[in-house]
Formats: sequence, C-alpha cells, structure tokens
Amino acid sequence: MNTAGHSKATAPRGLELTPFRGLRYDPDRVGSLAAVTSPPYDVVVRPDGLHHLQSADPHNIVRLILPEAAAPEERNAQAAETLRRWRAEGILTPDPEPGLYVYEQRDGDGLEQRGVIGALRVSEPDEHLVLPHEDVMPHIVADRADLMRATSANLEPLLLTYRGDDTTAGTAGLIERTAGRPPLLATTTEDGVHHRLWPVTDPAGLAVIRDELSAHQALIADGHHRWATYRRLRAEHPSPSPWDHGLVLLVDTARYPLRVRAIHRLLHGLPVARALRALDGFFRVRRLDLPLPKAMDALAEAAEEGNAFLLTGDDGAFHLVDRPDPALLDRTVPVDRPEAWRTLDATVLHATLLDHVWRVPDDPAHIAYIHDTAATVDKARRDGGMAVLMHPVHEDVVRELARQGVTMPRKSTSFGPKPASGLVLRALDL
Repeated sequence: MNTAGHSKATAPRGLELTPFRGLRYDPDRVGSLAAVTSPPYDVVVRPDGLHHLQSADPHNIVRLILPEAAAPEERNAQAAETLRRWRAEGILTPDPEPGLYVYEQRDGDGLEQRGVIGALRVSEPDEHLVLPHEDVMPHIVADRADLMRATSANLEPLLLTYRGDDTTAGTAGLIERTAGRPPLLATTTEDGVHHRLWPVTDPAGLAVIRDELSAHQALIADGHHRWATYRRLRAEHPSPSPWDHGLVLLVDTARYPLRVRAIHRLLHGLPVARALRALDGFFRVRRLDLPLPKAMDALAEAAEEGNAFLLTGDDGAFHLVDRPDPALLDRTVPVDRPEAWRTLDATVLHATLLDHVWRVPDDPAHIAYIHDTAATVDKARRDGGMAVLMHPVHEDVVRELARQGVTMPRKSTSFGPKPASGLVLRALDL
C-alpha cells in the first residue's frame, strides 16, 4: 500500500525496516570468515590495506567493494562477474528465508555494540527520517552508484543510529534475548573484535521491530555516500522495486553509545614549513617534540578551549595550532549557519585554513581523508605532504545539527565501531 501521500486518514510513514534474504559466505568454502571480511570500503587505506586483505583470502569482500582494474567500467564489470561466479560456485549462498539480523561486536577493551541489520525504506530528506550530518562528494556517489548498478547488490551495510526509549523496549528486549542464543555465525577479525550474527525470522519479533522503529528517526553515523547512492538509484527505478530499500545496521545509542573519532586530512604537496609560515599572525603555533599519543593528548586539551589542530610533516615534529584570530574567523566563516556549526574545527579548517590561508582545493588531487591517525602521520612524513590531525566532535553536537537540517563539512566525524563488510550482503534478485 502506498502511504507516501499524507492525508487525514493516512499516518506519515516512519522508519520501515524490512526482512530480506541475506547472502552470506559458506564457511566451508572459505579459509575463515575473518579472512573474507573487510572494513567499509572508505576505511581501507589503499593500496597497502587493500593488498593485505586481498592476500588474506582469494574470496575477500574487497574484491567486490574495491575491485581493481584500469578503468572504472572494468572495475565494476569485474565486481559483477566475481559476484556472479561466487554465487554460482556456492561461495556466497542465500539464507533460506527472509529475516532481520541481530549483529554484535565486542572487543577486549569493554566495547559492546548490538543492533539490527535490515533493508530500510529509502526516504527523502523532506521526510526527516534519516538525518545526514555531513555533505557528500558527488564523484564518490557516482562511483558507488555505478558499482551497485553493476552488481545489483548492497554489498555492505550503512551504520545508522536511533535514540531508544520506552517505546522501543520490545526491540531492545528482543535483541538481548536473541544474543543469548547460539549465533548463526561468529568470528574474530584481526583487530581483535568479535563478531556474532543471529537471524530474526519469527513473525511476532519482526512485527515488534517494525512497529517500534516506525516512530523514530535515524542519524547516519557512517555511510553518507552510500545513502546518497541509495537515493539516486531509487529515483532511477520506478517504484515498487528492490531499489526502494537499502541495507543498513540500526543501533540504539541510548543503550550502546558509539565511539566518535575524527577523520584526519593529508594535504598533498604542501610542506609543513610553508603551511606554518602562512599561519603567522593568524593562529598560535607551538612545536611539540613528543610522541604521537602525547601530542594527541595536547590537542585534546587545547580543543577544550576552542579550535585546535595538530600538524606534522617531514620535519618529524608536531605543531599545535590553536587560538585563531577572531577577526580572521569573522571574515572567512559563513554567518548563515548556527553557532555550533560555525565553531566546528572542520568548519574552521575548510573555510578558513584551506580556502583562505593555505588556498588548497578540496579535491582528491590535493586532499586525502584518512581515519587512522598513525597512518596519516606516516604518509605525510614519507610522501612530503602535511598531516592535519583533528579532535573528534561529540555525538550530541552532531545529532542536534542534523535535527536542524544543518550538514557538517564532509568527513567531519568517524563513528564506530563500523559493521564489518562481508558478514551479510543483500542481492536485489533474492
């Protein structure tokens, strides 16, 4: 039934999480489940991380989410053929009946996260159901769309969050009870995280989740480009179609708060000495001859008082940059946004430092976005560029800006833990 047209007799549609037949690796046909998994496509540090994962198992999921070939069309055709072959050979097999999946991640440092994986109805921004908090880069959306069209599959779930309350007590209880049963699969990836997955196929349980989530909004924690891709592909296909839904993991952050980390920048071709000279008179700059962990502690302390960044390059030192000139910020930061947005480190970095002081274009030829702190530092010192290390934003700030309809500069945050790619896929022909 189409309820998109609202009327007095029709309630607005909320989040609609739909069962699907998961496509999963047959553990008897691969070396191990851990060896075929991967972080999400945009977290893999290329090329080192990609080649490491490829060598872990010939059937590693990166051969689908990050295929390698000379041209984009060849890469997508290769991924489609690989997926077709793996399905034909029984490497990937569909589960016998549609369901949702309870997914758990745990590590030895006290992390525990549980959520539900399903096919979520793709909604429009004016429905205010799935809230983005970051801008997207059109070329990445186009790249992901080409891959999804070629494979006709959702190869990895997005990470969405909602704030549970008394109205989601049934879903919370179902998740906890399910996690007490023997899992459908269990594996431990090389980062020490334990992953477990359970199917939920009972009609009563599915109804509880459907009814309770229909009254809630979701925040995109990870996967803005893939959500934008879902929206593009849904618009291309007349409804109803399998493209009306996209694969997601929904986590209740009232019960399982996510960890929020920063995403760092690697500026190609900008030596740290030149960048520091350009800051003279605009920011306070202090050289820190410290190891990386202590330098990051100093950044966190400075960030409590205002905008702060940590720069490093081929000189081997860290440079703490803080206390921007207020007059400079007044001239460079747009005034038509809320104060919480205007004072974000990412806003000041892009509007003031990149656009005005350093004049660095925000494109892949000039800037790389890297999640891992040590990898960013190593690449800057090895390649002669400059690392800009960031301090993370609090989740409450992200959620409040999203509710106001205000997007943050792209790649402002990294929520985690992210779902492992390769545990369950969604083929649109199932």
